[in-house]
Amino acid sequence: MGIGSDIPRVEGPEKLRGDTRYIDDIRLDGVLHGGTVRAPAARGRITRIHFDPSVNWDEYVIVDHRDIPGPNEVAHIDKDQPALVASEFRHRHEPVVLIAHRSTRALRRGLQSVRIEYEPLPAITDPWQKLVPELIQYGDDNVFKRIDIRKGALEAAFARAAHVIEGRYRTGAQEHVYLETNGMLAYQQDGRLVVQGSMQCPYFVLKAMTHFFGRPQEQLRVIQSATGGAFGGKEDYPSILAIHAGLLAEKSGAPVKIVYDRGEDMAATTKRHPGWVRHRTAVDADGRLLAMEVEAILDGGAYSTMSPVVLSRGVIHATGPYSCENIHVHGEARLTNSSPYGAFRGFGVPQTEFAIERHMDVIAEQIALDPVELRRRNLLRDGQTMATGQICRDGVDLVALMDGGLARASYAERRAEYARTNGDHPYLRRGIGFSVFLHGAGFTGGGETMLASELWVEGRADGLVEVLAANTEMGQGAKTVLMQIAADSLGLSEDQIVVAEPDTARVPNSGPTVASRTTMIVGKLLERACRDLASTVGVDGPSLPGAIRAWHKANPSQRLIGRAKYEAPKHIRWDEATYRGDAYSCFAWAVHVADIEVDLRTYMVRVCDYVALQEVGKVVNPTMAAGQIRGGVAQGIGWALTEDVVLEDGAMANTQLSNYTIPSSADLPPIRVFFEEQPLPYGPGGAKGIGELPMDGPAPAIVNAVCQALGTNVSRIPLTPERLMAHLEGETDG
Repeated sequence: MGIGSDIPRVEGPEKLRGDTRYIDDIRLDGVLHGGTVRAPAARGRITRIHFDPSVNWDEYVIVDHRDIPGPNEVAHIDKDQPALVASEFRHRHEPVVLIAHRSTRALRRGLQSVRIEYEPLPAITDPWQKLVPELIQYGDDNVFKRIDIRKGALEAAFARAAHVIEGRYRTGAQEHVYLETNGMLAYQQDGRLVVQGSMQCPYFVLKAMTHFFGRPQEQLRVIQSATGGAFGGKEDYPSILAIHAGLLAEKSGAPVKIVYDRGEDMAATTKRHPGWVRHRTAVDADGRLLAMEVEAILDGGAYSTMSPVVLSRGVIHATGPYSCENIHVHGEARLTNSSPYGAFRGFGVPQTEFAIERHMDVIAEQIALDPVELRRRNLLRDGQTMATGQICRDGVDLVALMDGGLARASYAERRAEYARTNGDHPYLRRGIGFSVFLHGAGFTGGGETMLASELWVEGRADGLVEVLAANTEMGQGAKTVLMQIAADSLGLSEDQIVVAEPDTARVPNSGPTVASRTTMIVGKLLERACRDLASTVGVDGPSLPGAIRAWHKANPSQRLIGRAKYEAPKHIRWDEATYRGDAYSCFAWAVHVADIEVDLRTYMVRVCDYVALQEVGKVVNPTMAAGQIRGGVAQGIGWALTEDVVLEDGAMANTQLSNYTIPSSADLPPIRVFFEEQPLPYGPGGAKGIGELPMDGPAPAIVNAVCQALGTNVSRIPLTPERLMAHLEGETDG
């Protein structure tokens, strides 16, 4: 059936039967259960670690920084984060001591019987806090990354503007709430230290382990087990967990498993970065954008982790899908003494897209122009340039896309109706709002070239073709999509394709499962590798399995492998120093429309209807693609309205699903998904990335609808009932 067809999820039946074995289901003889003793405050210097003498500590395996064999560094982008605190800690819940025991009950008692005594140090609670010398903890200014994007002559454009409109926008953190919490198992096998667990990026974990333990890759092995959701939360954090499990396994000589409960997972792991975005915009008398000055500040938490690249993607998208010749975007990711913030679906773009799409409605109101017409006059056309100077060449008519999304939602009719009838009800108000946005697929700039991803397909002796890639299935359908692409490329049926489990001892490094790159970037590698395999045996289609079996009979001791390595499109040019050039080979585009109701008795906002129109190139599997969009919209609704991360002493305080509120099925509207297809040659069959795109649009569409319904200007999310009440009563600026 191949690309464009609906085929069932390959791992679906096993999951429906309950047969899938997640890391907590895997049993090994003699396994120990590991846990973490964590720092008790936002910042301090350890003076003593007290072990309760009533506990028989001889029964436990205990690891601290003195057991570390190499550099006490977790290799992410930077190496500023220790695996275990040696002296000073930078955030509450930072790991200090690891312990393990055969009994989970004894482990819990042991964890409760270790007390960290410390001398408090001054802490930074928000990225705007005035710096004094004793607060400096990174570089000379606590800035993990600083980026400037410049285009044109900014101040000259402001000088000739008919209107200058300013706005400040704030977005909150967000917890991933994957169904399966973080977990890792470490053990020795055939002279290698093996770690197996819930993760997105096996080769990221391998890199961290290689650096930390000071061993060649051949002495380490990383295996992804079935992973129950991730959304970015299992991109960098599993490296820490793998190191911890590995340390305990090395010291004990026994297998060690660490599985977080929900409270620990929410408290200790990464979140979406909180963001502050300021816009100053010059507009001419006809409503055309003359200049855009944007400042985007992200709270990076205590260590840099993924903040530099989250900031990078955020600032590149900060001016939205609009044409403007004069731009300055300044971005910073700053240190605070909170748990580090990291990757989350959208990767910095939801923060900046919320700001630009909310700001476009503010501009429209201030210059008395319809928000649809304002966008119509400013949306990018092919041949125009983006903030980085990249030429828009995707061939997408954004005005037509916007009109198509609005028509499907009956936007004009409903807006007119609500304007007429909103005063008729004593306490209910209706509104409709929309957002137009974009998302670049793949790593930014030269990132894909630096990754140098490689993928293999192997013709096996039984005639089946096995896809050998490091990209992971984590609930999004990657395994099925790769199977479809391979079948389509070789002219086979899907049951003649096998997709290998990600295991660094078996599969090449095809790059991480992040950045909306699996279908587009890795899928294109798969197409090429399949062609390489077919050319080796000289046939494809139905006769290929027989040709593969015949090849193996003639070459019994050899492997039949088709290979492909990433090659950048010829037109891509990127200057990392100036942030000029082609940030992405192509973009996916979307229009989202939210129809909402506000209850002025409770200040609750309910989304009543939702339309999502996406242009994502060729849709590989329509049902799964629509599911990806609905899932992203659901997460976006939660981020916009209910998911409020409450910080105390720099740490998440509401670490239960009873007080951190994600949308339930009862809170979600009908989410009506539509696709436009404009295939481009950078992905298999013309496909683009899809996974992150739907996260970017819901928050601004919903808040624009609320503002239209109430005649107000809200600039902060999540828009909880308490926050909306305070805003309407004049206690906050929204």
